Amino acid sequence: MPLGILTIVTFLPAAGAVALLFVPRRQELLLRAGALGITIVTFLVSLPLYFRFDGRSADYQFVEYARWMPNLGAGYHIGIDGISLLLVLLTTLITPVALASAWSSIDDRVKEFVVTLLILETGMVGVFVSLDLFLFYVFWEAMLIPMYFIIGVWGGGRRIYAAVKFVLYTMVGSVLMLVAILFLYYQHGAATGTFTFDLPTVVRWVMPPGTAQTMMFLAFALAFAIKVPMFPFHTWLPDAHVEAPTAGSVILAGVLLKMGTYGFLRFCLPLFPDASLAFGPTVFALSIVGIVYGAWVSTVQPDIKKLVAYSSVSHLGFVMLGIFTLTPQGVVGSVLQMISHGLSTGALFLLVGMIYERRHTRLIADFGGLWAVIPAFSAVFLLAVLSSVGLPGLNGFVGEFLILVGAFQVNRTLAALATTGIIFAAVYLLWMYQRVIFGEVTHAENRTLRDLSPREWALIAPVLLFIVWIGVYPAAFTGKVEATVDALISQVQSKASVAAAPSEATRTP
Repeated sequence: MPLGILTIVTFLPAAGAVALLFVPRRQELLLRAGALGITIVTFLVSLPLYFRFDGRSADYQFVEYARWMPNLGAGYHIGIDGISLLLVLLTTLITPVALASAWSSIDDRVKEFVVTLLILETGMVGVFVSLDLFLFYVFWEAMLIPMYFIIGVWGGGRRIYAAVKFVLYTMVGSVLMLVAILFLYYQHGAATGTFTFDLPTVVRWVMPPGTAQTMMFLAFALAFAIKVPMFPFHTWLPDAHVEAPTAGSVILAGVLLKMGTYGFLRFCLPLFPDASLAFGPTVFALSIVGIVYGAWVSTVQPDIKKLVAYSSVSHLGFVMLGIFTLTPQGVVGSVLQMISHGLSTGALFLLVGMIYERRHTRLIADFGGLWAVIPAFSAVFLLAVLSSVGLPGLNGFVGEFLILVGAFQVNRTLAALATTGIIFAAVYLLWMYQRVIFGEVTHAENRTLRDLSPREWALIAPVLLFIVWIGVYPAAFTGKVEATVDALISQVQSKASVAAAPSEATRTP
């Protein structure tokens, strides 16, 4: 089988990691430059996916298939639709930015670090392009290992605790999902006579509603809810974020958390439509609790990085809310909000990492008056904060607006409660910004801080570009998603049983 563009994008980072294994450990500059070059090339190779993607079609595109384990019914089947297209591009953009952020901050075991990050990129892209349940699970588990090492080896003082907690939480959900995949495999085989892990084939089968569908939905949903993380499965996230190095936090917030929300869209909704409709009100309620809870807890955090970490619980609550509205506006808004959150929160973690390298503290009380000392940093930080708040004209506004439009069609009272999350976001982010940036310089160490360097400008500029681009012209992104979302909603509604008809389900939350 000739190599297609998706295979190249997926495995180029891993191939680069293998090549870097032969570079002597003492050649740190070559290792850093080589790894950064590989990730940049991967991003450039992925760009034709966007330009050649037909947004009018809901079919999988750039599909590649090869026989892998035919006796088991598993194949190398990859492809993308409008949803996975944007997430693949987000991954290939964020990875070089994260790697560049570690240029000076990671000075121990540099070779192992860059190799680990490249392998992680292959795992992340593989999750988004897999159209085979067995292949998906392989990539899902494969990315867990490098992330464990990034936190556990290059993290902060409590890195081992945070890394083990991250793995244990994720593994609990992953094991249950594996059981559900195997059960689904046998259920489909018994009903159709075809034992296969091929996702498009399994999705065409209409699973009868009942206990089996409910249990499989819960198994998949738990794995994805932990990864999101949804309330109350979020407690691993602040520890992982705070202890991870800046590059790890950027990857974690920018890409890894989106795998949970992606899983709900790709697997839970089309495979288990009746259960998805039945548990929709529960997910709806938990999403709103997460929105409000994440915002309140963020407000009282003394550590900037922990504040940004808890804000992810709130922002991803909006994504889950939009998905389970099962309206075109809500689901499209959720996909766009995934991308926006990856950019906004990734930018915030980058900037927190930059100020930490200068002051070796992240406590809000240790700053103040930075606008007079480092005005360029302060201005960029303001743009990232306003993006996360959801200011019109920046990326955060469009996704949240569409999600709330969808939510108001389902339940106006709960949608109004969700809207308070935007108000609270302005409270905790702008209050944090005011204490860090404005006022008098009360600590002598802050008077000598240097402003953004050319390298720091280079790594933050692409993220800022997309923050503004999405805010000003969101149709460039929503246009790639709409046909896929419409087909997904139609598929869920057509497969759902009469007892859980969409006309009833959309009035219940």
